[in-house]
Amino acid sequence: MHGYTADKDAFLKRLRRVEGQVRGLQRMVEGDEYCIDILTQIAAATKALQAVSLGLLDQHLKHCVAEAVSEGGPVADEKIREASEAIGRLVRS
Repeated sequence: MHGYTADKDAFLKRLRRVEGQVRGLQRMVEGDEYCIDILTQIAAATKALQAVSLGLLDQHLKHCVAEAVSEGGPVADEKIREASEAIGRLVRS
């Protein structure tokens, strides 16, 4: 079981909302909407995806990483490396 399983419905709800935002962005471009309005909506969709990312990262740290660290050894080192790389990707995005 993954760390986010307990909150899976909430994550799916957020992702569906983002999906709707992206479809709205497509309609805005198709409808030749004002650039700044489109950029504002892109920022909102980006922020929503970041919130999902941070939530998943939080669950990963609390569940997968914490469990691996309590067991120790190379698996713990690998989970910490994975988490560090994920954080690095989020910071760069």
